Amino acid sequence: MNQQASHDADLQDLPTRILVVEDDAGMRTLLSRTLQADGYRIRAVPDARSMWDALDTETADLIILDVMMPGMNGLDLCRSLRQGGIKGGVEDVSFSNIPIIMVSARGEELDRVLGLELGADDYVAKPFGQKELLARVRAVLRRGQNSTVPAAAAGRQRREVINFAGWSLDLRRRELYDPTGAVVEISGAEHDLLVSFLDNPQRVIGRDRLLELSRTRLGDVSDRSIDVLVSRLRRKLGTEADSLIRTVRGQGYIFTSPVERV
Repeated sequence: MNQQASHDADLQDLPTRILVVEDDAGMRTLLSRTLQADGYRIRAVPDARSMWDALDTETADLIILDVMMPGMNGLDLCRSLRQGGIKGGVEDVSFSNIPIIMVSARGEELDRVLGLELGADDYVAKPFGQKELLARVRAVLRRGQNSTVPAAAAGRQRREVINFAGWSLDLRRRELYDPTGAVVEISGAEHDLLVSFLDNPQRVIGRDRLLELSRTRLGDVSDRSIDVLVSRLRRKLGTEADSLIRTVRGQGYIFTSPVERV
């Protein structure tokens, strides 16, 4: 095994790092114990300042973020993370790619939609079962882990770059490039939704099918989770997005552009 392969294997053996941000001490302990028992490496903090301090020391593979916290609440923190935080006194846009699961005692559809609008990858309403929480954690992490598949294996599954309407999506790096070549930051859920469209170009896809294809289990198909994700993705794709992702009334959506895999 060469040095790079050995390094990659060592990284794969490291436990997944989850940062829990929860102001309630009892819930913080419960979350930590549940996740640790499933093999994750946990850091748990009570507030926004502690979260930034923790990320300044070491990044995380996933953040579990409580909504209702004193001071800077979870929604504001989610927005700040997606915009890029401050690390070592310098703006660090790498924070914008960390998957986020929001937890809250407020489980109404409006709250879920707001969390998704701000860039969360999933939203779990309290009270929740430990099995449900672990299942949602695994689902979100799977989306991120797809980017660590070795290039040869990824090439066997599908071509690694998809071009459409001047844009490019690098599947291995999970990076979206606009027509000028600049990287456009997208969340894990937005990436999965875009891949679903690119795998099914010029075909009408219903919302329930998009939920299945994108693995975004954020509630039943009667809620607006897919509509919110489509809206977020359209904003990332710019002024021509409404023509790229067209709404088909009463049916779902259609991705209108031809795609090319290279």
